[in-house]
Amino acid sequence: QVQLVESGGGLVQAGGSLRLSCAASGSIFSIKTMNWYRQALGKQRELVARVTSGGTTKYADAVKGRFTISGDNAKNTVFLQMNSLKPEDTADYYCNINTVDRTYWGQGTQVTVSS
Repeated sequence: QVQLVESGGGLVQAGGSLRLSCAASGSIFSIKTMNWYRQALGKQRELVARVTSGGTTKYADAVKGRFTISGDNAKNTVFLQMNSLKPEDTADYYCNINTVDRTYWGQGTQVTVSS
């Protein structure tokens, strides 16, 4: 059973940066999209950023210009560079990989941005 493992979360002051990483414990084939979601306390999980197998990226309006997603299909890794962090970015961040017939989720990593 392939698992996704996130790392890189933590506590940072507003205006700071963090880089989240996600790695698969085994090989994943036929990847369609690699995504980062987040869920703040009391809120629904939301899509933060997406990168397709073709390299097309998509961002939530709230993070455009501040976050950058990158992925390596061959290595089954995906990253999220987060700059100019704001207190409203505080949430649990989840890595997600979708293939033609399966979806994988990580266990989440906590990001806390202090004002």
